[in-house]
Amino acid sequence: MRIPKELLSAFKEEGPFLIAAHIDPDGDAVGSVLALSAALEAIGKKTFLYSRDPVPKYFKFLPGRKKFISGLRPVLKKDPVLVLLDCNSPERAALEGYRFRKSIVIDHHETENDFGNVRWINHKAAATGVMVYYLVKALRAKITKEMATNLYTAISVDTGTFRYSNTTSDVLRASAELVDAGAEPNRIAVCLYQTWEYKRFMLLVGALNTLDVRDGVAVIHITKRMYRATGTSSEDTENFSNFPRMIGSIRVAVLLRELDQGGWKASLRSKGAVNVARIAERFGGGGHRNAAGFKTNSDLKSIKEALFRAGRRSGR
Repeated sequence: MRIPKELLSAFKEEGPFLIAAHIDPDGDAVGSVLALSAALEAIGKKTFLYSRDPVPKYFKFLPGRKKFISGLRPVLKKDPVLVLLDCNSPERAALEGYRFRKSIVIDHHETENDFGNVRWINHKAAATGVMVYYLVKALRAKITKEMATNLYTAISVDTGTFRYSNTTSDVLRASAELVDAGAEPNRIAVCLYQTWEYKRFMLLVGALNTLDVRDGVAVIHITKRMYRATGTSSEDTENFSNFPRMIGSIRVAVLLRELDQGGWKASLRSKGAVNVARIAERFGGGGHRNAAGFKTNSDLKSIKEALFRAGRRSGR
């Protein structure tokens, strides 16, 4: 994987670094931030890790997770270089309005803008974790067991544990080297998929009971009332959008989550050639070909109808 020379130069010559994850961070974002931070620290650089939102509890097995901060004022006094990982705009990381002397972007999403003094965008990369893996090697930092665990988790999450179409031979080779470095596939899989609380399972049952299928598009939704009834929260919905996609006839699966402040958050997943990033862009969002999202203030009925129409058009 080709890494821009200016990116390597920036990491070798600049510092300190503020490495930021996107809003509602997933496993790829959290694992990539933690691994890059450890690599930069290993070559003598100071790093600060920022996430507006807490690390979801299902990723709290990741080593170094407590290093994340949610307050920026003390860090900004250090005049850090901003590093955006797994996103490519300050808004996606809740950093709009802040100014940095230099900014670096490392991302693999199809939806992008021109932010960043130094940019490495690779749409073909299965996960930002894959990009960080090669970056760590290029920086000549030794991959520790902790770094391997974080990177293997990042790659696992964005490849559906090597089930999605983005699972290439390159992904498998990188993952094998991470296992050699100390990542434990069984332990990571158990932490990701086999540690559900009963209340989370009941939330899933409630969501699946809302299943609405039309013309190859499946939509489920979760309301604030459902959260209250089960004693759960939005972080308990991790991976829910993938369940309707298991139906053989489904091309596009959508999870709609009611937001505390009103409106809905849509998480879209697809199979095959359907590009849900393009669908999400119509609603002001974005993402990957097979995984994307957006927020809307529309009512539930209206947004569902709009999604069914968009899904039908995408199948033509």
